[in-house]
Amino acid sequence: MTGGALRLRSTVPTQPRKNPVMPTHVKTVAILTGHAGKVAELRQLLDAMLAPSRAEPGNLRYDLWQDRDEPARFVLDELYVDADAVVAHSASPHFQTYASKIVDLADRTAIPLTPVAVA
Repeated sequence: MTGGALRLRSTVPTQPRKNPVMPTHVKTVAILTGHAGKVAELRQLLDAMLAPSRAEPGNLRYDLWQDRDEPARFVLDELYVDADAVVAHSASPHFQTYASKIVDLADRTAIPLTPVAVA
């Protein structure tokens, strides 16, 4: 011993710190390929979705892209604060209009994504 008191570590387990629940952002990438003769109408429908979707309180990003090599193919890049915001988007009048028309205008593949490493 060195003359000082020995300090013992407590063997009593401490309570883990509770982190506040962080919302998980929800990202969806949708690929839409216009049917023959319907590309202009598809573009008009997609353009009509931009402003009202971006104005939704839970929307963080709503971007429309067009394939340079295949002009009939469009990509929607959507990001929402959480799953509730996606539900609200799906219930919106502009989405309901979109949903009622999209099958006649395009083939659609929606890819829901989970964050892995985002900045």
